[in-house]
Amino acid sequence: MNQRFRITRSMQHNLETQEISLEECKAYFSSKSDFAYQTVLTVKGPESTMSIEGDFFMWKLGETHIPFRHYMGDLYVAVSHEQVVPMMVEIATDLRADVVEG
Repeated sequence: MNQRFRITRSMQHNLETQEISLEECKAYFSSKSDFAYQTVLTVKGPESTMSIEGDFFMWKLGETHIPFRHYMGDLYVAVSHEQVVPMMVEIATDLRADVVEG
């Protein structure tokens, strides 16, 4: 099973706005050529297909797409490849946020 992480500002007490807004994420990820925004994540299994509605910033990593989901003021990502960790830390640093497990 993949480990899930949250990029958040909820642990910071000195910021006026702790929430990472969807608009802030859209602006940030639009400057990154290997990310694309989509409102539905489709997961295909061996016997079924599931669609999840939400705000997803899809990172193209070779032939794989890694979803960073914006939900309630935070970004969530599962570490399914070792390359996700440095990207997650870069995003958290750029957004002046922390990375926490969960």
